[in-house]
Amino acid sequence: MAVRLILAVTDGDWFDQLRLRPELSEVNFWSPSDSPFRALQPGELFLFKLHSPNNFIVGGGVFAHANSMPCSLAWEAFKDSNGARSQSEMRARIAKYRKAKPDDREDFVIGCRILTQPFFFERERWIPAPKSFALNTVTFKGYTTADSEGLTLWESVQDALTSNPVMPAGISDVVQSRYGEPVLVRPRLGQGAFRVLVTDNYMRRCAVTGERTLPALDAAHIKPFSEGGSHEASNGILMRRDIHSLFDSGYVTVSPDMKFEVSKKIREEFENGRHYYALHGTDIVLPKDIQRRPDRSALIWHNENAFKG
Repeated sequence: MAVRLILAVTDGDWFDQLRLRPELSEVNFWSPSDSPFRALQPGELFLFKLHSPNNFIVGGGVFAHANSMPCSLAWEAFKDSNGARSQSEMRARIAKYRKAKPDDREDFVIGCRILTQPFFFERERWIPAPKSFALNTVTFKGYTTADSEGLTLWESVQDALTSNPVMPAGISDVVQSRYGEPVLVRPRLGQGAFRVLVTDNYMRRCAVTGERTLPALDAAHIKPFSEGGSHEASNGILMRRDIHSLFDSGYVTVSPDMKFEVSKKIREEFENGRHYYALHGTDIVLPKDIQRRPDRSALIWHNENAFKG
């Protein structure tokens, strides 16, 4: 099968911050504008190129998801995996690219390209950019392994990865046979990617209340990661933050038939909860994609191990 690759011009500060972090499982390759990104499907490669005159490919990652979100929420989801030391530093960099006024306090909406299994090459393994990559390109250029140039690029990346003396976690999934047919790589979602993907799966609405105020919403793990739960979309439900807190504490749950249930313990312990009891027995709103709906076995686990009944 043909696999697409994107070669994107990389912010130098972003690269310098992240190349020293081989332990990272995910990064946010953000764009100062919120233009949609549809150039890749999950599992294809997103490669980084330095600004001219350093026309080299210096790393990449496995594309997992793309969306637009306020920069404050991008920071909350990914922290320094945004390639900045602080939220204010990230915002200042965005403002510079957008040529914003110094007193502009807008929470800029940015484009986010979420990459898992990131890798950064040592200087001696940098790959020269293909001749077709114009020096005046300011965003990215697409390639495909169906073409000789794209296939050569894919093989060069594979060679650079296999010759790397230090193999970061997750990169073994990216490495494929030098002479085999290229195939998609399964993205290993991290906490940030999980949060963003679940948020978008539920159309940015609380599955229980329909609340749409984005800063008030959380991606709740059904089975906690600490208990062996995964960061997969099917292990997540988008909830208003107070409901998420009650869910994690076992005061509410979602039954295997997708109904919201409230424990009698709220009334017994807090002499309160009228608002939550009004929601008891209601159907939660489900993602359109059946594969991303709550996993029934995870719901059973929560009902049997977390819910106070």
